[in-house]
Amino acid sequence: MLSPAPSGWTLFRNRDFRLFGGARFLTGLAYQMQAVAVGWFVYDLTRSALALGFVGLASFAPAMLGALVTGHVADTYDRRRIAALSYGLLALAGLGLTALAASRATPVWPVYALMVLVGIARAFANPASQALLPTLVPRELFGSAIALNSSLWQSASVTGPAFGGLLYALGPAVVFGLAAACFALAAISIVRIRPRPSAVTTRPAVTWSTLLAGLTYIRSQPVVLGAITLDLVAVLLGGATALLPIFAQEVLFVGPLGLGLLRSMPALGSVLMAIFLAHRPLTRGVGPRLLIAVGVFGLATIGFGLSTSLPLSMACLFVTGAADMVSVYVRQSLVQGETPDAMRGRVAAVNTVFIGASNELGEFESGTLAAFIGAVPAVVVGGVATLAVAALWGRLFPALRRRDHLIT
Repeated sequence: MLSPAPSGWTLFRNRDFRLFGGARFLTGLAYQMQAVAVGWFVYDLTRSALALGFVGLASFAPAMLGALVTGHVADTYDRRRIAALSYGLLALAGLGLTALAASRATPVWPVYALMVLVGIARAFANPASQALLPTLVPRELFGSAIALNSSLWQSASVTGPAFGGLLYALGPAVVFGLAAACFALAAISIVRIRPRPSAVTTRPAVTWSTLLAGLTYIRSQPVVLGAITLDLVAVLLGGATALLPIFAQEVLFVGPLGLGLLRSMPALGSVLMAIFLAHRPLTRGVGPRLLIAVGVFGLATIGFGLSTSLPLSMACLFVTGAADMVSVYVRQSLVQGETPDAMRGRVAAVNTVFIGASNELGEFESGTLAAFIGAVPAVVVGGVATLAVAALWGRLFPALRRRDHLIT
């Protein structure tokens, strides 16, 4: 059993974990500021829910198309260098967005092109960084490391949207430029982590067997498969992030700063739940608690969709973040903790596709559905569908429903 509160703080004595966590915070801050600015910038240009959905699709497509390759790269080469180079590429994309915003250009397609570049960089960064984390801490502290790592990301996600919304008043170029600087600093932090031994002693031949090893492993683990697909389908159907600019402007009438506050609420719920889990790790009944958390996520999504009050909307989004953090904690612990190190990159790449599908592709789904039936009905329908998914997955994956301990 993992020890309680002291174990969480012990991790910060680890120099490499501090550097990794600092990079995690900086990239989270940059992602969220950039997401707020891109969403508002695209909506200013197009006034289209479908256009907002395409932003998510542009970010997700590279991760989906390149998952087999990026995972293999993470298991073959220095994961620090892969992550650092990827963050450098994200900094360049941020500079491109800065130049585009400063030029007052009206076409929206260059934004999509730069978001594809962002997606490519993240497709390489995510498997490498996910596979690197387990090598930085002792196994007995791994659960706390996942929760604290998530809390650093979510802490940035709390401040990033509000900060981005506030700075947007000075112009989108200011937000994009600051995001680029954060990505550059994150790259420097990752480079300073001490080199780790390669996950493999020799570089394996690139074959279908090695490329598909991550997917094969996940399919052979019903609990892992159930947890990953549950998160994918629930957030894919129930996510409302892409539609927040519409709710901020046309339902709640709160403007860019209000949009930043709305985007911060799921992250605030996540970070508080992550801190709690870092010092009070789940030790029993993790399967049933995961299913309950997904159900709570669906109910809170319905509440947000029906709300016309800013405080109530913020509260519902807060609950979605806290519930989603339980899913993230269980899924990441299962995926990273039980996977052999030599395969962690490939498994993490597949996991990244599932995460991206539930977020970026979910934004496309939300935008498309909202274009046909309206933003409010789209969110409510998504919440109802998430409730149904939680009940269905309990029957489809009995091993997940019966799972007691987090790591066996």
